[in-house]
Order: sequence, then structure tokens, then C-alpha cells
Amino acid sequence: MSWIMNPEGKHEAGPTKEDLQPKVQDPMDPNRMVSTKAANRPFLAYAEYRKEKEKLHEEWKERMKVRAEKLARGEEVGPEEPDPSEVPEVGCLGLLKFFFVVTVIILLSGKFFTGSYLWENHVSSLKQFIPTNDRLFLESGLAKFDGSVDGRPIYLAIDGIVYDVTPGKSAYGPGGTYSIMAGKDAARAYATGCFDAAHLTHDIRDLDEKELQSLNHWKKFYAESTKYNRVGRVSHPPIDPSSPVPEHCDPKKAQAKKEQAKKAHVPHRHEEL
Repeated sequence: MSWIMNPEGKHEAGPTKEDLQPKVQDPMDPNRMVSTKAANRPFLAYAEYRKEKEKLHEEWKERMKVRAEKLARGEEVGPEEPDPSEVPEVGCLGLLKFFFVVTVIILLSGKFFTGSYLWENHVSSLKQFIPTNDRLFLESGLAKFDGSVDGRPIYLAIDGIVYDVTPGKSAYGPGGTYSIMAGKDAARAYATGCFDAAHLTHDIRDLDEKELQSLNHWKKFYAESTKYNRVGRVSHPPIDPSSPVPEHCDPKKAQAKKEQAKKAHVPHRHEEL
């Protein structure tokens, strides 16, 4: 029977969900009311926060005015009160505290997840974090630091990296056990254990696995040493691939390398079908 009351068939729109929300005065326009729906709440909350801050600021100004009048009359007053509406600045102490807390969290997280405070990163020496100013040496320039000149540092190189071994002058200086290593890159000697002139070279061709392990051991020794510092690199002229490889000082090892080389050059023969 609703058609009798509404013969034209028009339906009046009912109240929307937004219309059912309580309304408050618009902080930006006092003559306008706005809904307290979820989308408006952050803006309304911020407006309330600003209003409270302004109130605190005005109260503070009034107290500062009274304080100034007392000072003018010569009356005793307490310490000056900071403005409660100002955002406190983070000073150096606050930053240090922040970085300390972050560092502690990172270290504890590493211990929890990997069992290591440093996340399984092993730091052998703090020297690796100190910026260096590597020098580039020619072989002739490196030879000047062989310990033969008093007052001049003693340098040696191993596989292209130059180290200052002056603290070990008794061993690397003239008459020392390792004096033949000073002023040159004797990488091959570190690998083979041969200290004749032919092996006091950077030529590391034809080294076997054991000799390479020996070379890497000494490279690690100097790189991680807290006594000897890295000072630069040495530039070597290219090695002629056709030039002979220095023969091992041990006749047995030398013969074994020759036989191994012969086997490597013997062509594989295939039986004809």
C-alpha cells in the first residue's frame, strides 16, 4: 500500500553512515561542522594537539611575564622555565646514546642469529680500517729500501704488495736471516723455500698446490701482521711466457716437475678402429 502514500514512486534517501557519526567544529573553519569519521580523526587529533600546545605556550608566556616583573623589582626568582611547546632538540649526548643502543642491538642480534657478535666477520687487525696511501714502486725504486742505507726504512714485497719490515731490522737488515728478501719481491722463494738468486723473483709460474699454499701462508702472515705495515705495491715488467721457469733447488723436485711437464705435453694417441 506504499504506492498510495507515494504515487510517483519516489524513494527518500535514508541517512548515510557518515551522517550518523558525531560532528565537531572544523578546526580550520569555526562556522563548519565536520564528521568524526575515521578518515578525519588524525587531523582532528593533530588540531587538538596544536590547541593544547598553544594553550601551554600562552600560560608559559604569562609566567615569564610575571618572572620578568619580579626580576625588575629585584625579587628572587627560580630558574628560567623552558617553553613547554618547543620540540626538544637532540643533542650530541642523545645521538651518542642512539648509536650506542643501535650498536648493542646489532651485536646481540649477531650473537643470537649466528653465534658471533660480529656476524661471523673475523677482524684480524684494526689496520685494515685505517685509510692507507699506497705508494707505487718500480723494481729499481724498491731496491733502494734493502737496508743498506742507514736511516732508510726496509721494505720487501710479496706477490706485488710492499711491506715495511723496519721493525724487524735484525732479521731483514744487513747480515740478518732474511736480508736477501729485502728490497725485492721474492714471492717464488716464499713458495718453494729456495733462496738462490733464481728464486728471488716475483715469477710464480709452474707452482704446485703445496707451493701455492706456502705462498698464501706468507701473504696472510704479512697482511695480518701487527708489526709490519703495508706501504704500497710494486710494478713488475711482464714475464715472457717463453722464458724458462726457474728450476727447483731440490734436484728430486726439479726432476719431478720436468717429468710432469713432459707428460703434460705428450699428445694423446687414439687407437684406430
